[in-house]
Amino acid sequence: MTRPPVPPFTAETARAKVRAAEDAWNTRDPRRVALAYTPDSVWRNRDEFVTGRDEIIAFLTRKWARELGYALRKELWAFTGDRIAVRFQYEWHDADGLWWRSHGNELWEFDAEGLMRRREASINDLRITADQRRILGPRQAGEQDLWR
Repeated sequence: MTRPPVPPFTAETARAKVRAAEDAWNTRDPRRVALAYTPDSVWRNRDEFVTGRDEIIAFLTRKWARELGYALRKELWAFTGDRIAVRFQYEWHDADGLWWRSHGNELWEFDAEGLMRRREASINDLRITADQRRILGPRQAGEQDLWR
């Protein structure tokens, strides 16, 4: 299965890969998201280690059951060959209605077919109030990155 764009990445194709990931994660559909990863993909997400699509689906199912109203923005940080670095922010609320902004960096490595074989995510959480929210849903046409 090929998942364009494929490496080696250019600035244009790396940005397209990042946007495709953002769009997919904003669906909050674990099975759809898992299809972007190799069957034996290896993740580190915070302090949790995940291997393979089945574990990715289970992880994302737990994540989005806890992180309600999840909305994400990703931005290309750097790229070379088969690797992309991303910075991101997402906002969500917990079961008690408290809002959070999570932000961090991801390092991605892809196979020749454009599937991600490795994902390393470092994430920090910041408690925010509802009026401090900046991310109100999936990205809208023409919306600028949060960092500009």
